[in-house]
Amino acid sequence: MNLGNWLFRQAQAHPDRPALFLGKEYVADYGGFHDRAARVAGWLQAQGIVPGDRVAMFMKNCPDYLIVQFGIWYAGAVAVPINAKLHGREAAYILQDSGASLVFATSALADSLTDAQVVCRVVVAGGADNALVFEAEPVEAPVWRSADDLAWLFYTSGTTGRPKGVMITHRMLIAVSLAYSVDVDTVSAEDSVIYAAPMSHGAGLYNMIHVLNGARHVCPVSGGFEPAEIFDLARHFGRSQMFAAPTMVKRMTEAAMATGETGEGLRTVVYGGGPMYNADIIEAVDHFGPIFVQIYGQGECPMGITALSRHDVTDRTHPRWRERLAGVGRAQTPVEVRIGDAKGAPVPAGTHGEIMVSGDVVMPGYWENPEATAKTVINGWLMTGDMGFMDVDGYVTMQDRSKDMIITGGSNVYPREVEEVLLTHPDLREVSVVGRPHPEWGESVVAFVVGTASPEDLDRLCIDNIARFKRPKEYITLDELPKNNYGKVLKTELRKALEDGK
Repeated sequence: MNLGNWLFRQAQAHPDRPALFLGKEYVADYGGFHDRAARVAGWLQAQGIVPGDRVAMFMKNCPDYLIVQFGIWYAGAVAVPINAKLHGREAAYILQDSGASLVFATSALADSLTDAQVVCRVVVAGGADNALVFEAEPVEAPVWRSADDLAWLFYTSGTTGRPKGVMITHRMLIAVSLAYSVDVDTVSAEDSVIYAAPMSHGAGLYNMIHVLNGARHVCPVSGGFEPAEIFDLARHFGRSQMFAAPTMVKRMTEAAMATGETGEGLRTVVYGGGPMYNADIIEAVDHFGPIFVQIYGQGECPMGITALSRHDVTDRTHPRWRERLAGVGRAQTPVEVRIGDAKGAPVPAGTHGEIMVSGDVVMPGYWENPEATAKTVINGWLMTGDMGFMDVDGYVTMQDRSKDMIITGGSNVYPREVEEVLLTHPDLREVSVVGRPHPEWGESVVAFVVGTASPEDLDRLCIDNIARFKRPKEYITLDELPKNNYGKVLKTELRKALEDGK
């Protein structure tokens, strides 16, 4: 089952239905969307791309993103979405590891790839190459693919600091799309989806269910998240859905309260990707009303572990409503969720353990990394590395992360990745990176360092090698890092020092 068929069928049935918008500007109906995707596929085939080949997308949010994505699927190839926030060198690593034959990139991002000296072909979306792509002979229909064939190869960093490719199949994306309709929200042709968060991540994962139902796809002209722009677009299109990180929800609430915006036209805001504080979501619901739904997932089980329904987010009558609001909801339809002990055995309700998940949304493994796969997927269960408990009603509360990941502004930062960059400085002996709670961004990145390197030099090193959102916001110099008897750095002590203001 090739997911491209969802666009193909929608174009067959309703070719004149509005599909793609850049801001309020009408870009294409479903017939035009299909035709351009089919031409992308035809062009890819003319370049020698065959089913199973990897084709990357290093693009900011724009209508061409969806056209290219479906064109890749029409050709039977595997889409490799790359976060537009990444440094060119980081993107180059993903291109090399995935074995991508070529990459579609928006103009500024294409320049960063040139600087990084990537070896695969770079096609500039919106550039001279576009005419060649869209003038190609279109394919008649999407190439047949098995449901278990790869559709996306999504790169997520790990505790080693090197990104790992999560293998995401057509079956997984079909399951999470249909679960959206059951566990999150309904979708109709009268709806619109606004892409304010990166389409390479959570926001983009919900495009398929909106294509299936013939909804309108709206990319802000800014290419990102600006509260005033979102309010204007939602009011214009109506019945709007969007995905947002908790920090985006907080910024929207603050902006609306400051300007008198009511959120007219916003029907559903799905939030996830980081901790949402009770005070923030209560304030958001009080201002906007019952428009919020929470989801919990990982790259290895995209958007598909649990959901906290619109009713549960809004309800203030249940005796444990605050506890539920602080959690991540109940298992989504296509998966089974349980809490396990150190050996993966299920534990009683209310007992702390590791959150585990199995089902059709769980990855088959990491790309060409059987060792990491064996440690993460055990007997069909994904070991999330997230710790928490499940109550007797099936509601899951996530208490902490066994992996030391930092979530800042909805984006993941893995300390080891930052540490490895900093440790390339000759005047730095040791470093440990941790997260500090931040009222706006969720967490901020802080680096404890041992050595004589200046913060300015370390900042420049990070700017030259990694994405800006991963750069430490503060460098704290110590004579030595706290360690246990085995020489392991005690990050718990470093976090406590931050909490104590030392």
